[in-house]
Amino acid sequence: MTTYTTTPTRIERRISGGPIRIRRRRPRIAFQNSILVRSPASANLPYSGPSHHHRQTLHPHRTVTSAGVAAIDLRLRRRGLPVGLTVERPATRGRLAGLDGLRGLAALFVVLHHCWLLSFPGFPVNDAPWWTGWLLYGHFAVVVFIVLSGFSLAVSPARNGWELGSARTFFQRRAWRILPPYWAALLFSLVIAWAVIPQPGQQAPTGQSALIYGLLLQDVFGSPSPNGAMWSIAVEAQLYLVFPLMLLVLRRWGAAVMLGAVTLIVVAVGALAPAVPAVDLLMRLTPQFAALFAVGAVCAGVVRTPDGPDRPAWHWYALAAAAPVLLLVVAAGPVWVVGHFFWVDLAVGPVAGLLLAGVATGRPVWLVRLLDTRPVRRLGSFSYSLYLIHAPLVVMINRLVVAPHTPPGLPAFLLTLALAVPACVAAAWLFASVFELPFQRHRSWKGLREAVRARVR
Repeated sequence: MTTYTTTPTRIERRISGGPIRIRRRRPRIAFQNSILVRSPASANLPYSGPSHHHRQTLHPHRTVTSAGVAAIDLRLRRRGLPVGLTVERPATRGRLAGLDGLRGLAALFVVLHHCWLLSFPGFPVNDAPWWTGWLLYGHFAVVVFIVLSGFSLAVSPARNGWELGSARTFFQRRAWRILPPYWAALLFSLVIAWAVIPQPGQQAPTGQSALIYGLLLQDVFGSPSPNGAMWSIAVEAQLYLVFPLMLLVLRRWGAAVMLGAVTLIVVAVGALAPAVPAVDLLMRLTPQFAALFAVGAVCAGVVRTPDGPDRPAWHWYALAAAAPVLLLVVAAGPVWVVGHFFWVDLAVGPVAGLLLAGVATGRPVWLVRLLDTRPVRRLGSFSYSLYLIHAPLVVMINRLVVAPHTPPGLPAFLLTLALAVPACVAAAWLFASVFELPFQRHRSWKGLREAVRARVR
């Protein structure tokens, strides 16, 4: 049943089913697991009995949207009841539509980027046809990943007053989620680099490489890389270590203080690096990603805001923020942009954060629907595996299959795309089925063993 309870300051509705019934009730607050609808018109109304104190019932399977609220308002208006209502939905605990799809498309873009790089040497100079030039900027997909990571991790704390809970539990869950597929992909990459072909521009990895990459220290210590995409995993793992501190500052002093403090430190590092050798060493850690991670965490606060006509149009803000960045990238050209990734990343981060805020609140509708289609959503479910294992596969296909039999340039690029993209997606799905998805479904070795035994039986 949908219950409406009036107090001197608000009208509260509860979803149920059936016709509208008017009855006198004692003023109380009753919106647990319900949709709260607040009437501005009722803010200063004194309690006056049945005319403001009512119960409404709706179909139990009907979702209350903005259009639904308008229909309810019409029914109330016919009965002389307060209207002009906005919905305040309690934060849903489930999946936010569109985010998985965004992960999948970002991972796919990185695959396309590496196909492009291997087909048109000379990066960052663009020797490719102009219509492929956008594929030069695969780095920005990693920017989206970092912002999305901060956003996703902060959604649950945002719904709980920015409380993370146990930091130890957080670190254990992150390790359980990230390390098994990462270590499996590292072994896969080492085998290919040793037995088949190393990464372009790299010597065959050494035992030291295996140790450094296994400990996620590849951004701290230099060593031959077995996988050109794994550098960002170390950066993200290190950001997990400061995430509880970010939430602590955010909870005590607010989002502006946390984001401002992180950004100030990052900008100081970037400004001092050219003149101070000791600070320049910090640039190996890609410090701008800390600010991007903080942007994502702050933008997760949109899950706390009420749904209604007054909610900001985040997607339009994202478009406004993207326009000058796009103009800069086009005007400056790839050589300048790649040489100034530090500063350009800081400009791209807010664009990604605002876009995530829009998607998380269902705007724009067409984009959320696209991102939440089954193929795109499914791609997002194993996007981590796709990111982890695609680089060795693309190198093998391009160097050993395409290059010996295809003219360089555009023909090689198109054939590499045709062969590598489906191969990488299929291989990533198989890889994820063994090394990623089971660790998402089960949160302990005990649960994983029981699931394996049940499957074997």
